[in-house]
Amino acid sequence: MKKSYTVDSTCNDMRIDRWTRLKIGKIPQGLIERYLRSGKIKINKKKIKSSTKVKTNDIVDFFILDFKETIVQKKIKFEPSQEIIKSNEDQIIDNNENFIVLNKTSGISVQGGTKSKKNLVDIFAKSEIFQGIKPYSVHRLDKDTSGVFIMAKSRESAQLLTSLFRLRKVHKTYLAICHGELNRDSGEWNDNLIRYDGEKKIIEKAKTLYKVIDKNSEASLVELKPITGRKHQLRKQLYAIGQPIFGDLKYKLSNTNKGINKNLMLHSYQIRFMINDIKHTYTALLPDYFKKLLKAKRLTFSSLK
Repeated sequence: MKKSYTVDSTCNDMRIDRWTRLKIGKIPQGLIERYLRSGKIKINKKKIKSSTKVKTNDIVDFFILDFKETIVQKKIKFEPSQEIIKSNEDQIIDNNENFIVLNKTSGISVQGGTKSKKNLVDIFAKSEIFQGIKPYSVHRLDKDTSGVFIMAKSRESAQLLTSLFRLRKVHKTYLAICHGELNRDSGEWNDNLIRYDGEKKIIEKAKTLYKVIDKNSEASLVELKPITGRKHQLRKQLYAIGQPIFGDLKYKLSNTNKGINKNLMLHSYQIRFMINDIKHTYTALLPDYFKKLLKAKRLTFSSLK
C-alpha cells in the first residue's frame, strides 16, 4: 500500500525521521531506519537516509504493507478553555518578537501525545500572543518538572534556539529537593544512562555538575547544572546515588514511598544564553509547594548568584 504526503513550509529543513514521527505517528526509530534502508520511505521517488532533510513541497512516499493504525496513530489536539489559556499566559516571564519565556507549572506536558491531554503547544496556539503564527517548542521539560521554558514564535527562531541547546550554549540550572544527605557538597556526575527505543537498548553518556545548597539527615537541596540533555537525566542520576527526588513516582526507592509529596520537587530555576552578543538570563520563581517542603524539611534557600 502506498501513501503520499507533501511537505509544508513549517517543516522545511527537518530530518525525515523526525518529520515521520511528527506527521505520521509514533513509529520507533529502529523501524524508520529499516523502512529507509529497504526503500519503503522515499523522497521524490529517491531512497534516502534518516539524516536527509525534507524541503517544502517535497513528496514523501510510504510503501508499507503493514501501515496499521496502531503504528501511525496521530496526535489528538487539546482544545483549551479560555481559563486555561489565561492561567498559562499569566506564567509568562518575557514576551518578545522572537520567543516567549514562561514559568511552566508542574503537571502540564510541552507537546500532545497520542491521547488527548493538556499541553503548552496546543494552549498557546489558541493564545492571542500567537495570533497568526505558530508556537514552537525548542527544548524539553518533563511534564512534572516546573520552571523556565522557552517557546519560539517562528521556525527561524526555533532553529536558532534549538541549535543553541544542541551546541550546549544554553546554560541551565535546576533545583531539586532529594531524600537524604549527599556525601559530597559539590562535584560532577558522569554516567552511562540506559533508555529503550522500542526493543533497542541505547546507552547514553550523561554529565551533570552539582552543588549542595543546604542539607540535613532527612533531605538535601541541590543545585544541578546538566551539561548533556538526556531524558530524565537528573532524576536518574539522583536515583542512582540513592537520593531520589521527592515526589518522583518513577525513580524511587521502596523506603521513600510513604508520605511522598504529590509534586515532583524538580524546578528549572534559571536559563542563560547569548544571541548576537546580547546576554539573556531568565529566572523562574519557586512554586509554593516547593517552598512549603523546604520549610518542612528545614532547608534554607534565598537565591542563586
